[in-house]
Amino acid sequence: MRGVQTLCVSLTNFVNGLKTVKALDYTAASFTVSLHKADNTTVTIKLKPSLPPNCRIHMKNVVMSELKIKPGENVTFTFTCSTPEKYLIMEIQKNIDCVSGPCPFGDVHLYPPGLPRLNRTYIWDVKASTKAGLELKFSTSWLRQIEPGETCPDSISYNINSCIDKATVNIGTFCRNGSVSRIKLLGGVVMSLHLPWHLPLTTSGFNIANRASIKRLSIIESILKGESSITLMSPNYPLGFPEDELMTWQFVIPPNMRASVFFHNYSLSNCERKEERVEYYIPGSPSNPEVFKLSDSQPANIAGSFNMSLQGCDQDAQNPGILRLLFQVVVQHPQVDENVTHLVDLRKEKNVTVTIHSEGWPSHTPLMSEPICLICKDPRTCDRVLTLTSGAIYKISFLCKDLSRLRITAEKGIGCMDIRWCQRRIYSLSVPKAITRLPIRLHTFIWKLLATDMINIEITSQSLKLQQRVQEQRCNTSYGYSIVSATPETELNVGVFCPGGSIEKIQMRNNITISLKTFGKGFINESIPQDLNMSFVPHIKDECIFTVSPNPKAKVYLQTPNWPHGLPPYVSISWFIVVPSKQTARLGFSEDRMGIACETGRAYVNIKEEALGAEEIVRREDELLPQPRNMLHSFWVNVSNCRPVDKTQLALQFWVTSADKQIDLGIILAVVAGAGVLTVIGLAVCCVKKKKKKTQNPMVGVYNSNVNTQVPGREGLFRKGRKNNESHVYAVIDDAVVYGHLLKESNGSLSPEVDVYRPFDGPIGSLPPSPPPFSFRKDIKRSSNTEEEPLPLTDTDQDTYTFAHQKSGQSEDNGDANKKDKGDTSVPLLENKERDDLVE
Repeated sequence: MRGVQTLCVSLTNFVNGLKTVKALDYTAASFTVSLHKADNTTVTIKLKPSLPPNCRIHMKNVVMSELKIKPGENVTFTFTCSTPEKYLIMEIQKNIDCVSGPCPFGDVHLYPPGLPRLNRTYIWDVKASTKAGLELKFSTSWLRQIEPGETCPDSISYNINSCIDKATVNIGTFCRNGSVSRIKLLGGVVMSLHLPWHLPLTTSGFNIANRASIKRLSIIESILKGESSITLMSPNYPLGFPEDELMTWQFVIPPNMRASVFFHNYSLSNCERKEERVEYYIPGSPSNPEVFKLSDSQPANIAGSFNMSLQGCDQDAQNPGILRLLFQVVVQHPQVDENVTHLVDLRKEKNVTVTIHSEGWPSHTPLMSEPICLICKDPRTCDRVLTLTSGAIYKISFLCKDLSRLRITAEKGIGCMDIRWCQRRIYSLSVPKAITRLPIRLHTFIWKLLATDMINIEITSQSLKLQQRVQEQRCNTSYGYSIVSATPETELNVGVFCPGGSIEKIQMRNNITISLKTFGKGFINESIPQDLNMSFVPHIKDECIFTVSPNPKAKVYLQTPNWPHGLPPYVSISWFIVVPSKQTARLGFSEDRMGIACETGRAYVNIKEEALGAEEIVRREDELLPQPRNMLHSFWVNVSNCRPVDKTQLALQFWVTSADKQIDLGIILAVVAGAGVLTVIGLAVCCVKKKKKKTQNPMVGVYNSNVNTQVPGREGLFRKGRKNNESHVYAVIDDAVVYGHLLKESNGSLSPEVDVYRPFDGPIGSLPPSPPPFSFRKDIKRSSNTEEEPLPLTDTDQDTYTFAHQKSGQSEDNGDANKKDKGDTSVPLLENKERDDLVE
């Protein structure tokens, strides 16, 4: 047993020894760092921030998380892991004194050699007098400034700080391969070079070239070759530029090139004295220095090298603010047509703003290698964007090789606060000639129409009319109109419309935006003239009303606004379809149902012909929509929304076709035969009257002696309306109606079943048949054999009619009623007349 225990102890010691050997495998790759005291260099190895100490430094049987090697020390060490670059970083700082001793001019070397492969930062802290600044000169690859947070493609970056007394100013962070060739700094410099562990860089890439008094914070020299672009920032960007400081950039431009300056981002401090400004020294300028505000358009199309300086001010101690600047210098070849000017006369226009810009502006920023297009108000005032306002005349030119890359966006405001002053005015919604004559594509022209709550807007297109762009009918023109109605409660995307359709008029609530958008390059030479006018009209009932005159043999598709997302809750939209007397129309819906479920209220589709006695067809959201039907007269289509359940939305599409009426010989014969039948019926009525006089127990009834028994001719001769001619009073009333109150009193439970009918009210042709408010809705009882819905209920008529249920012996009347419920209009106006005569 003792031997077994001894063997186990030996094996344990052997395994622990193997573990120790494995842990110390990396000790074979030891590092020795020897620092000369005269070099004044310190090396620090430490853990990366926010990482656990999974890898440490082993030196002389001591394991540590940080090692600092001072000048004059010679240290040998290893790491406790095989991948120290994942956990450890290294800083090498060299202090250079150019004040009390000689300044080491020339190339700056990476010292010391033989360092481990870790992410490392070389820091050169150079002390210098403010009377003799330092000049850093970079190798042929030069530098490119980057914004804070941006990284360099090769992970090698330089950070330059200027030290004046105890203050430190961050000049900027730079990558390799740019145009910055030299930087002159006032006072001392702290220069940092960040290198990744896997790149064995042997040179620093810069040297200390000279000492010179510059009397300003710094000077950055940039050499641009060929067509190129450079982005630069003020010191401490995006923080504030030092108070009352001066900073200069020197740009070296080839003699055959042109340079332009653009300010992309800037802010101003709160000045107590002086004024923040930018100064330019431009060769050949009669007024050097040229002074600009940061808010001005900066010089463009500059020939030759130039300097640009940023001057700060004395800031308010309580609220200093921030002065900062990010700008771009673009160099390109002179443009061929830079001397060609275009006249833009906006003196007769009102409330118009025209913006000329590059394609993709403002979201798209051109690449450094991408040539840019400039718009100039004069040879030296150019920019990527130029804004022109009404009431002035402009002479502009373009510095652009390809004008198709430029776009025009314009906006015009039209308002009406008092209907008395603007009701009769007609405003033309056409693009001014001064814009269409420019050799640039018009992208968008926006009309913003503003009105008060009780003033609405009417859009008309008489000669060309409008076509609603839907999936079934695309626009074949080079432009179209996007119409958006924005009331305080509701925003409606009415749709996209193009010329060449059937819509004559659109009426909408206040505050509308109409955007003319071009679909291609053909708008400039569009042969079809623009035909869109606008006027202010009194208040309308619906959110939007369309007037449509379908062309014969053309299928017109119409759809509700906000397609396909659906109408907002409780919004009512109407279409008035014009059907000429010699034509007939056919109406059909693209779907069988509305496709929504209502949480509050009901959704309705109403269809009403413009004819005396015409039925009004009503469908709720839970019912089938009407089948395609012929319409002999002009008619209304109204869609009223409820508050839908969940995500269901009311989005309807319907179509209308129009054709010439066909004269049917059968109809003519039927009318002649009907006249003969009417004569026979008249004789029968006389006989019936004589029999009635002899009858001892006549039916209880009401005789209306004022019933018009004449066949109506033209509509103008039929002078009595439905409310006036009393033809609706039925001659026979059921006993249950007359004695209903007695029956109820006898047992207290029996009462006649009645319905209430209120016909459509209002002047025909003036308002659409909008349904009554949802709180007054009443479902209409349907006959079991009726395909179409019964007449809708409205709450606008003061006359109330009661109908008792028919007795079994009144089958003929039931047949006629069913016939009317089915929408049968084959015997116009004669059917009611015959029934009245038969009753008599």
